[in-house]
Amino acid sequence: MINNRPHFVLVHGAWHGGWVWKEVAEGLLKQGYKVSCPTQTGLGERKHLLSKNITLDTFIEDIVNHILTEDLTNIILVGHSFAGSTITGVADRLKDRINRLIYFDAVILSNSQSPFDIAPELVVKERLELAKNSKNGMSVPPPKPDAFGVMDQRKALTLAKKLTPHPISTFQSKLNIKNDIGNGLPISYIFCTNPVYQSLESSREIVRQKKWPIFELNEGHDAMYTNPKETLNLLMKICN
Repeated sequence: MINNRPHFVLVHGAWHGGWVWKEVAEGLLKQGYKVSCPTQTGLGERKHLLSKNITLDTFIEDIVNHILTEDLTNIILVGHSFAGSTITGVADRLKDRINRLIYFDAVILSNSQSPFDIAPELVVKERLELAKNSKNGMSVPPPKPDAFGVMDQRKALTLAKKLTPHPISTFQSKLNIKNDIGNGLPISYIFCTNPVYQSLESSREIVRQKKWPIFELNEGHDAMYTNPKETLNLLMKICN
């Protein structure tokens, strides 16, 4: 029997890797879905590829090439946090392969905007200073786990070990798209409310202006890590 259920492509945010989706991915597989969790260049298990030349285009190409190489179709493309910019770029290039976009407490960029263009001024200043003082001068060291709403001590310790420095160049590079955000595909936005990740407020305002469906999740920014069960349940609610 052919499995025609959608293929979830789950894309991680800054400082993380595909590993952050592990438990959600396992839950999706048990539900009969296909799923993959690619890691973007310079992060996670690909941290050895960190360089000053990594841009948003690099991240977009990571996911585009994953989809094309695996010949994936009927995709539900989920982007967490920083990866909102990634999935916008992927949708711009591969619309016919994608069923739906889900922005998971994510950045919303328009064409020719960089993540720093819409971030709070104090956040930009802090990250530039951190990068300047970092060992290689080209990356931002990861924040503490509580910045992502991870308060459980055991989970926080594990998270702290797994997070990797994020290339500063991706915060500074511009998104290059030819079409409107989402390229006409169905879009949903997940807003993690407990606690709120404040630096994304400008993106949420864009979502409200565009009147995209918003689904609230009573968890912190890394909800897929702190509460994979509720994250899975919400993804199922959005997609069914």
